[in-house]
Amino acid sequence: MAQQPSDGSLRLTPFRTLVVAALFGGLAGWLLVVIANALDVIPPEVPWTAPIGLILVAALVGGLAYSTHQRIQVRHERMEPQRAVAFLVLGKASALAGALVAGGYFGFAFMFLTRLDAAAPRDRVIRSAVAIVAGIVVCAMGLLLERACQVPTEPDEGAEAGEGDDLEADTRD
Repeated sequence: MAQQPSDGSLRLTPFRTLVVAALFGGLAGWLLVVIANALDVIPPEVPWTAPIGLILVAALVGGLAYSTHQRIQVRHERMEPQRAVAFLVLGKASALAGALVAGGYFGFAFMFLTRLDAAAPRDRVIRSAVAIVAGIVVCAMGLLLERACQVPTEPDEGAEAGEGDDLEADTRD
């Protein structure tokens, strides 16, 4: 397990964490269908509002990532520490939630792949596939927001401290 830095900075969300979140989501989606079948209950339909909502969340987080990147990385403007931390937390949460949701819809859709000849299972698979893509996009936008919150290092600092995988809130006044 990686040690957290002691200088008050955070590490970028590791890929392994996203994979674990996706696996847990997949297990939950799979279990939903298994339990519904065991109880002789019809598994729920996937409404179109689910992937559409995910796409809207991805667009909002992506827009915030772009504006934050422009502000911090391109124009080198300062951001209030509380806002930077809030954006960082939103980015991490979006990345994890996107991975969890994508995995959940994958596990759900996986259970219906053998029954594509019927209309209801086919609709579940199609809508779940769109939701999987939307969940991956939410995850990607969250990672972009997280990286946009990185404080750019000075050229001479980069040589001493290494390339900055650390995230820090800009606390200069």
